[in-house]
Amino acid sequence: QVELVESGGGPVQAGDSLKVSCVQSGRTFSRYYMAWFREAPGKEREFVAAIGYSGSTTEYADSVKGRFTISRDNAKNTVYLKMNDLKPEDAAVYYCAAAAGGHQYTHFDPNSYQYWGQGTQVTVSS
Repeated sequence: QVELVESGGGPVQAGDSLKVSCVQSGRTFSRYYMAWFREAPGKEREFVAAIGYSGSTTEYADSVKGRFTISRDNAKNTVYLKMNDLKPEDAAVYYCAAAAGGHQYTHFDPNSYQYWGQGTQVTVSS
């Protein structure tokens, strides 16, 4: 069983930066595609960023491209999301997700991910 635990969320001002982390336990981390999704009140969960096994391949939602950076440290079983120039519309619960290899995978589709964390709240005030 895979467990994902996010941390690092909190309240920030518009224009600030924040880095959230997600630690995986239970299986070989480097065999999982990892991603961040977010969910704001009254909205559907949306894709933010994804990263391949080695970290050399990344994908971003258009709304965060150029401001957010996803990275991973396979030695620490951790995936990160560095968020710069935060905007009020970035406020949401941010979820970490893991997708095992060998399954049909579409990076922006939540159904591609078998494991999810509990989320970390990011609040952005203007």
